[in-house]
Amino acid sequence: MSLIKLDSISKVYGFGDATTIALDEVNLEIDKGEFIAVMGASGSGKSTLLNIIGLLDRCSQGKYYLNERDVSRLRSRKRAKIRRDNFGFIFQSFNLIGTMTVLENVSLPLAYKGILKINRYKKASTMLQKIGLQNREYYLPHQLSGGQIQRVAIARALINRPSLIIADEPTGNLDSASSESIMDMLKEIHAAGNTIIMVTHNPDLTAYASRIVYMRDGAIVEDKPLKKNEIVDLERLTKEDQEAVEEEAKQELIETKKPKAKKSSNKKSKKGKTK
Repeated sequence: MSLIKLDSISKVYGFGDATTIALDEVNLEIDKGEFIAVMGASGSGKSTLLNIIGLLDRCSQGKYYLNERDVSRLRSRKRAKIRRDNFGFIFQSFNLIGTMTVLENVSLPLAYKGILKINRYKKASTMLQKIGLQNREYYLPHQLSGGQIQRVAIARALINRPSLIIADEPTGNLDSASSESIMDMLKEIHAAGNTIIMVTHNPDLTAYASRIVYMRDGAIVEDKPLKKNEIVDLERLTKEDQEAVEEEAKQELIETKKPKAKKSSNKKSKKGKTK
C-alpha cells in the first residue's frame, strides 16, 4: 500500500497567453519508510510538487491519495488538520519566529492541538534535549548559529511525531560541517521509520536517500532506486537538461521558418438547391 499516490497531477498558474504549467500530469507513488531525493534545475517543478504533497497547495487536475484517501479537493480546515497530524516541514530559510525563544518555537505546533502550555514546554524541552540544544531553550533565533537554527527547525518539525517529513533544501544555507550534522539527523529520523521527501541541488546528499526523482519542465524524467551511499550522476542529468533545452529551441526555430499558408482570395460560389 502506497503512503502517497499522485495520479496525473497537473498544476497550472495564470491563463491564456500567460499560462505556466508548473506540473504536467505527474504520476508518483511513495511507500512508507522511503527517503526520496527530488532533484532538477530551477523551475523544474520541485517545490510545487512538495507543496502539493504537503497540502500547502492544490493541484489543478488529477488525484492525490494520502493513505488511500483522496485529499485532492479537501476544504482548508481539513487540509490543515491533516498537515498538523501527518507532516513535518523543514525549510531552507528555517522559518522560525524571531520574537519567540527556541522553546516557544519548538512547542508552537502543539498549541494547534490544544495542549496546555506547561505540557507543550515539557515536550519541547525533551525534544531539544534529544538534539543537544536544551541549554539554548531561552535563546532567540538570532543568537544561534545557522546549524543550530536548522536543528531547532527539525525539532519543531518532529514535535507532533509526523509520519512524513518534507524538507526543502534543508542544508541550502549551511556550511559543510553543519550540513553533515543535519543530514545525520535526517538519517536517524529515517532509520526510526519516518518517510522523508527532500528537495536538493547537492548530488552528495543523495547518498542518504533510497530513491531519486529527477524533474524537468514539470515532469518526472527519471525515477529509480539508489544503492547504499550512491551519489547521483548530476553531470549526466544536467547535460540531458541542456540537450532538451537545445532541442526545444531548435523545434521553435523550425516552426518560425515554416511558410504560412496563403489565404485564397477567391470565394467559392454557393450552389443553389434545385427544386
